[in-house]
Amino acid sequence: MGRGDLRALVVVWIVMLGRVSTTVAIKDRVCEEVTIPMCKGIYNYTYMPNKFHHQNQDEAGLEVHQFWPLVEIQCSPALKFFLCSMYAPICLEDYDHPLPVCKNVCQMARDGCAPIMRQYQFAWPDKFECDDLPEQGDPDRLCMHFLNASGDNTQKSTPALPTITAGGNVPGGQPRPAPPSGGCKCGCNKPLVSIPPSSKSWYNRGISAGDQPNCGVPCYDPYFDASKKTFAKFWIALWAGLCCASTFMTVTTFLIDMTRFKYPERPIIFLALCYFFVSLGYIIRLIAGHEAVACEKDLQIVRYGTTGPALCTIVFLLIYFFSMASSIWWVILSFTWFLAAGMKWGQEAIASYAQYFHLAAWLIPSVKTIAVLALSSVDGDPVSGICYVGNQNLDNLRGFVLAPLMVYLIIGTSFLLAGFVSLIRIRKVIKQGGTKTDKLEKLMLRIGIFSVLYTVPATIVVACYFYEQQHRPAWERALACPDCMPDFRPDYTVFMLKYFMCLVVGVTSGVWVWTGKTIDSWKQFHRKLCGKKKSQTEARYTAVTTIALPKQTSFTHV
Repeated sequence: MGRGDLRALVVVWIVMLGRVSTTVAIKDRVCEEVTIPMCKGIYNYTYMPNKFHHQNQDEAGLEVHQFWPLVEIQCSPALKFFLCSMYAPICLEDYDHPLPVCKNVCQMARDGCAPIMRQYQFAWPDKFECDDLPEQGDPDRLCMHFLNASGDNTQKSTPALPTITAGGNVPGGQPRPAPPSGGCKCGCNKPLVSIPPSSKSWYNRGISAGDQPNCGVPCYDPYFDASKKTFAKFWIALWAGLCCASTFMTVTTFLIDMTRFKYPERPIIFLALCYFFVSLGYIIRLIAGHEAVACEKDLQIVRYGTTGPALCTIVFLLIYFFSMASSIWWVILSFTWFLAAGMKWGQEAIASYAQYFHLAAWLIPSVKTIAVLALSSVDGDPVSGICYVGNQNLDNLRGFVLAPLMVYLIIGTSFLLAGFVSLIRIRKVIKQGGTKTDKLEKLMLRIGIFSVLYTVPATIVVACYFYEQQHRPAWERALACPDCMPDFRPDYTVFMLKYFMCLVVGVTSGVWVWTGKTIDSWKQFHRKLCGKKKSQTEARYTAVTTIALPKQTSFTHV
């Protein structure tokens, strides 16, 4: 919207006609100053929660700014006012009832913007249903109306009544300053880095931050201060170290006693092995440093669309390939549990298909990894400093990360639930036969604990990636257009939660070996090791004695 839109008249149609309004009063409402960047200057005060149950303006702002591109192209002069009235409802200190916009305001916004949304395969949201709003002039339901001087839907508007105007005074409040006369000024502003158009290097291939061509994201994350960056490094180091130690213990326990881990439990070992290599990828990044892995030093921007250098590629292979392989091993684990519990398959029958399990677990991630490298889609993460895919390109994030993780999670959880249903039935049958079910219940408890320890982190990781792909364009837009969205930044805790959940499964994978049997296995291995050394010593002593005796015997006869 232009300056004329921000000065558009918002008229409160109060038509009592001798009757008391039936609008329900808002209890315990407290007016607060509007802080959502897009809604500043329209009116002064709002209240929370809104009708969408957002508890504060930060939550409401994250959602309403998804519609900023529609506001920017001015598909309807009433859109900004309509959106703000829905997400940041107006608050009047001397009026204790909800005051929505009138139905025709919603229709004006919908008629102007819905056709454009349909071109990009988006429908007008159901929660913006215009029929739910009061009609203009309804004597029983008050509403706000958007009036133009000519009474039509043109963008220029002038006040007709001095009741409430955009940028004016709210009863009991203070006047708001008018928005900058120049409107939104977008460009490759700091902290974004301008890339020379003449550059022919790989890092200039199609990069565009905040819709600004030849504009890159700085090497060190532009959204967080130095203290948060330091904590992020410590946070990743902590969980990568714990993950590496836990998975190393799990894998070595398997190596010293392979017969102990049979199907359907054996995929846990390979899952732990995958997380061991994932943790190594993070550790290599911590040792080598942020700039050496994720940054292009010459321009001080994060790497974009690359297959190199070697250190970046190694970190990418370790983290991406093995994280995807671990997800497939989780699906295989759930599938083998289903075969054992639901289909009554024995260990030997399941183990006979082991080669197919390995083929799927290693081949599918290999194909995806080769595709990422072939498309030069590896890029740097400005927060963690690793090389991954989808950190700069949302299509790559959705296609190579988000979609596969969601598919693996859904399939694995389905097999897991089916297996649990079968185990519960088996338990009932055994109990009816008078047989004890202690061992079965113990197995079900361990499977249940391990399942929760995987599915919860995996679900949270998917949610974090979804949050990131949903809001990243707005974050970059806020950097490129600081006059429009000055305070729109990502949530730091979401990123820290994502890194934690990406590594915690490796830490908890050791739950399957945290038993007394593991201690016995290591004791037996120690005895074998010591016994072998003792046998070798005795063998050497016997050999020396055998060689010496003939000489002594020969000497005696002589």
